[in-house]
Amino acid sequence: MARGSDLTDGVQGLTRAHQALIWDRTRHVLRLRATLRDYFPAALEAFGDPAGPEALELLAKAPDPDRAARLSRTQIAAAFRRARRRDVEEKTTAIQTALRAPALGRGPALTAAQAAVTRSLIAVITTLTGEIDTLETEVKACFGRHPDAEVYVSLPGLGQILGARVLAEFGDDPARFASAKARKNYAGTSPLTIASGRRTTVRARFVHNNRLLDALTRQAQSALRASPGARAYYDTQRARGTSRQAALRQLANRLVGILHGCLKTHTHYNETTAWPHHTTHKHTAA
Repeated sequence: MARGSDLTDGVQGLTRAHQALIWDRTRHVLRLRATLRDYFPAALEAFGDPAGPEALELLAKAPDPDRAARLSRTQIAAAFRRARRRDVEEKTTAIQTALRAPALGRGPALTAAQAAVTRSLIAVITTLTGEIDTLETEVKACFGRHPDAEVYVSLPGLGQILGARVLAEFGDDPARFASAKARKNYAGTSPLTIASGRRTTVRARFVHNNRLLDALTRQAQSALRASPGARAYYDTQRARGTSRQAALRQLANRLVGILHGCLKTHTHYNETTAWPHHTTHKHTAA
């Protein structure tokens, strides 16, 4: 449990609820995919992502093959425009063609039953999507009031939502982490060294805060695009033969150390200061 101020407790309550809704939505989308695969596989072929706003709208109107085949170009194109998609005419043609293609169907009773299930799942997914958006607004507002918010979002890969999650799980008690190493150990990003006789084994920590490690891993993935120093550090690990996941974990570990320094001095992230070796090497190579 993170320790800190009442404001941080509020951020944690919101971020955990927000993430739980996202997980719930993902589970219902997987159920929708499985249901469509059973009786209406052409819908998966047509839409690709059945949870896209245009797919949800059209499947709610026509949840079975017969009704879907009767959807007009006007109806399909309108759904794409409301979803603000590009290349509407081309996509409309492709969707209509896929939905009207001959295919083996299931019995009428089963099709009707599965169509009802599809409509129910779409209603739940649509509601969850709206509530996720609502809670996202609340997360951003609550996180934005925290005095450390600007420090968090100054780091590469941390936007308001990921920044709020990381703050929520670390807490803001200034005495909690005496060093960057202590923060890294709690995050689960630092390696665990096990010595037995003459043998030493280094492995990832098994016990960790799953929510925090997930957020930090996502930050590391985003930092590859946002920070030249982070990208260079990751590429160096990969060149040494480190696996992708292990290299991301090492990058996340470095970023936790950088975050600790920024919070301790209450200063914003600086690319040159954070990656002096990699920045210097890049300029020398250029």
